[in-house]
Amino acid sequence: MQRVGFIGTGVMGTGIILNLLKAGYEVTVFNRTRAHAQPVIDAGARFAGSPAAVAADAPITFSMVGFPADVEDVYFGEHGILAGAKPGSLVVDMTTSTPTLAKRIAEAAAKIGVTALDAPVSGGDVGAKNGTLTVMLGGAAEVLPRLQPIFDVISSAVHYFGDAGSGQHAKMANQIMVAGTMTGLTEMLVYAKAAGLDLDAVLATVGGGAAANWSLTNYGPRILDGDYTPGFFAKHFLKDLRIALDEADKMHLDLPATAAAKQLYEQLVDAGHGDDGTQALVQLYSAWTK
Repeated sequence: MQRVGFIGTGVMGTGIILNLLKAGYEVTVFNRTRAHAQPVIDAGARFAGSPAAVAADAPITFSMVGFPADVEDVYFGEHGILAGAKPGSLVVDMTTSTPTLAKRIAEAAAKIGVTALDAPVSGGDVGAKNGTLTVMLGGAAEVLPRLQPIFDVISSAVHYFGDAGSGQHAKMANQIMVAGTMTGLTEMLVYAKAAGLDLDAVLATVGGGAAANWSLTNYGPRILDGDYTPGFFAKHFLKDLRIALDEADKMHLDLPATAAAKQLYEQLVDAGHGDDGTQALVQLYSAWTK
């Protein structure tokens, strides 16, 4: 079975790697903190000493790290992916990052005979665990047949959007939508609680009508249980909203609702909840927490 490289063993990466191992792939991994990779090592993954070592060991290497600065280091660092990737190999960044950086990686990779793609995903920790992520792909379309068997294991849908950076633009559109559903979910629950309604009944009612959405289905019950563990880190979502607004500014777009969501998540992160899940936004509201 083919060997695959994977850099980043966070909440999402761990779910993806475990599914690849279950499907019979040999997986070589790297994470800056080895202890965080222990669950996948215990499941059969091989740990390498650097991103370069991972890329040198596998014809296809995926990365999924936290921030654009992390992506830049993972690809362009002294021991980065591009220092180890062999001609003819593929490198695929699944981090939600900037379109500009995705294009830069693709251009640098092409100079050494490597094909780079951007492939951010949606679906959160649930999608990563269940292999039902949605992949938003940008880059060279002709290599998609090489990637499709892997995507069949980790995702339920792959959408190709065009040249390098296009996948990241699609992810920004997704995050703009998520910003609306998360603020809507939060304020709906705050309102319903203040009105003295049965919140379980509210979730069932709203989720069965025109207001149904993924955030409500997956995060509403967690909020009622007081469960703020991250399916997706609040600090990473804030990063995404900042990227989206920066890209919107470059296109001369004004997105006031997204800007309002960004301000709310800035308050949440500043209050010390950056490592909580996005559903922790409800804790900003005194009417909920009192």
